[in-house]
Amino acid sequence: MIDVIAGSKSDEKIVKKTTKVLDEYQIPYTISYISAHRDDEKLAVKVINSKADIFICIAGLAAALPGVVASMSKKPVIGVPVSAALNGLDALLSIVQMPKGVPVATVGIDNGENAAHLAIRILKLKNGTSLNDY
Repeated sequence: MIDVIAGSKSDEKIVKKTTKVLDEYQIPYTISYISAHRDDEKLAVKVINSKADIFICIAGLAAALPGVVASMSKKPVIGVPVSAALNGLDALLSIVQMPKGVPVATVGIDNGENAAHLAIRILKLKNGTSLNDY
């Protein structure tokens, strides 16, 4: 299972790009809209209690969400930077520049589809399923 967490409802367009791929491959997921800045306690409860194998975190601007989730969990985190200010370059740089020990895989700006494809590949490896079936 995958937890898709977006920092704001304004990121819903990218969430839909992500879940479209997950639906196509019949991968179960949940969707949450939780700001790392405004709802840090709610985010902590979500991450700590999550039964998901992977987190896909969608965020723009300062894009702290993927890094905060990675700091709370040892599960893989995939960050999706969202274009907002600076055409998403600010979010991209925020997500890829994580400190050592807090890894976040990062896909291209607004590329929720690739986040879903990467998550599916990780799940297949975890479950011992052939990637050729993908």
